[in-house]
Amino acid sequence: MNPPRSSVRRRARALLDRVRPPARRAAGRDAAAHAVRPGGPARRPGRTAALGLLLAALVATAACGGAKGDGTPAGAGKTQGPRTLTVFAAASLTETFTELGREFETRNPGVKVRFNFAGSSTLVRQIEQGAAADVLATADRATMAGTGAGGRVFARNRLEIAVPPGNPGRVRALKDLAGRDVKVALCARKVPCGAAAAKALDAAGVEVTPVTLEQDVKGALTKVRLGEVDAALVYRTDVRAAKGAVTGIAFPEAAAAINEYPVRALRGTPDAAAFVDLVTSAKGREILAAAGFDAP
Repeated sequence: MNPPRSSVRRRARALLDRVRPPARRAAGRDAAAHAVRPGGPARRPGRTAALGLLLAALVATAACGGAKGDGTPAGAGKTQGPRTLTVFAAASLTETFTELGREFETRNPGVKVRFNFAGSSTLVRQIEQGAAADVLATADRATMAGTGAGGRVFARNRLEIAVPPGNPGRVRALKDLAGRDVKVALCARKVPCGAAAAKALDAAGVEVTPVTLEQDVKGALTKVRLGEVDAALVYRTDVRAAKGAVTGIAFPEAAAAINEYPVRALRGTPDAAAFVDLVTSAKGREILAAAGFDAP
């Protein structure tokens, strides 16, 4: 928050008095005591000009704020009270953003990062219904555009076929998902992973009848992990995050359905801007790359 204008003006006058010789300060006070109201002799412009310059400098300094560009808010070295940063992020970002949240808290003592992970369309709907969020990251640009702004693209992701260990459905390629005895889980088409699956299947000319439509990619992956389905179309990063609980099968048609991930600050606070800077920084790219995301 910027200081009141009256406070800035008082500081400017105090600074001016410091740099003026004592004799001139006394003269200035005496002149002020005998100042002539409008219609009288004109006052000398020197003090007014100097005061104007000092006032402009102080206002400019007070207005400066925001983030430093490395995930640390400006003024982070100053003592600040505990505060919470609320981040809404796509379910496929669960692991990476959790790590980025820890990194942010380390860099910014006193800040607690609170996450809400869900399908991108669900997050946007919650925000439209009044849910409070400082930062939003979605799994595609179309969903972010629904919030009225595009955000900054920080990563790309592609689909893989996830199958249980041992691959009981004997799935080898995308066309195998159309088999009559193959149980498939897909994301609902309204969420980014479902829209991407539809593009990939259309590109391959494959028609699939899923046994379940999940509201986010983690839901589809869970069906595979529990052995309730033979396969699911999920992001490559989710297969890697499962750490051997599922097996991933790459397929060429995934190139037709690559999702770009944007992030934006929803509130104009230094912490929100700093978190976005961290996500898009070299450290953010390092964490995302380790999880299997491609650079934008």
